[in-house]
Amino acid sequence: MVQRRHDDSTDRTGFDDTKNYLSDALGRVVPDRLARRAVTLAVETDRTEYARGDPVEITVRLRNRLPVPVELETTTRRQWGWRVDGVLEATDERRYVRADSGTVGFRAGETRVATATWNGRFRREGGTGLDRSVPADRGEHTISAFLAVADPEPHHEDSTRIRIR
Repeated sequence: MVQRRHDDSTDRTGFDDTKNYLSDALGRVVPDRLARRAVTLAVETDRTEYARGDPVEITVRLRNRLPVPVELETTTRRQWGWRVDGVLEATDERRYVRADSGTVGFRAGETRVATATWNGRFRREGGTGLDRSVPADRGEHTISAFLAVADPEPHHEDSTRIRIR
């Protein structure tokens, strides 16, 4: 059997590289304030009403509205996140995320779509060191998403309401 030296799925010549050097150069001179305003965030769920205990599919869309790439500085390594009724990822468990700042970059006109699933329960940290999972109460709940930038613009957060019956 003949062994191949190169994987056919990669382009050894570099012709598949779609890097636009002009837009990269322009993106470096975009002021931070304009770059922050260029990126928008929207959150939605797959339905508006759920039975108690049903999983909730959360979709977050991050979009760069500029025709040049932008890079935003984040306050932590976390680039974005979601909350249920103000509780980060529906848990009050301790997070081990480094406090160092990071960055999130977007290509020209890029839209990123991220999904998360909430199981309809809140994780609560007990005083005994044991965690417990509590089902969400019936009624209205707010699902929100955010971009973790230092000076958030109003369009860096979005929320939607769901009903649990």
